[in-house]
Amino acid sequence: MSKVTTGIPIPQQSYAPQPPPQYGQHQRTSGSFSTGLCDCCSDMSSCCLTCWCPCITFGRIAEIVDRGSTSCCTSGTLYTLLLCLTGCQSIYSCTYRSKLKAQLGMPDNCCADLCSHCCCEYCALCQEYRELQHRGYNLALGWQGNMERQNPGIAMPPQVPSGMARY
Repeated sequence: MSKVTTGIPIPQQSYAPQPPPQYGQHQRTSGSFSTGLCDCCSDMSSCCLTCWCPCITFGRIAEIVDRGSTSCCTSGTLYTLLLCLTGCQSIYSCTYRSKLKAQLGMPDNCCADLCSHCCCEYCALCQEYRELQHRGYNLALGWQGNMERQNPGIAMPPQVPSGMARY
């Protein structure tokens, strides 16, 4: 048999492996969290931190999810105020679970997210903390520290105060 030529080029497909994402670059994969809701004891340090100071855990998560636009201190303080004044901090923290899932390409389920934060607030915070660690973040460094860790040796421009001033 002779080979028939149609004149339409067929591109060769390459199956080279893709490099892993760097810190701060999220893989767009659908699915669920890499650990279960009740796997708190798999990371004792984040479990203890959340048990004794949930405001710090939440603040660190919020800073990473907001990509540095709010600080850990600001988010943690607001979480603490909501806890002390209203007891409805779980509604606030639930919104960050939804934001995190959207950024990671996970399916959103508002009812399940609200239930997990209302019934198991500390477990939900631990799970989010572990997920961000699994994605390559060091939450103790904050957003800026993770960006510097991702891009070592790149000089960041100095912060210039806004407004006019006379000297």
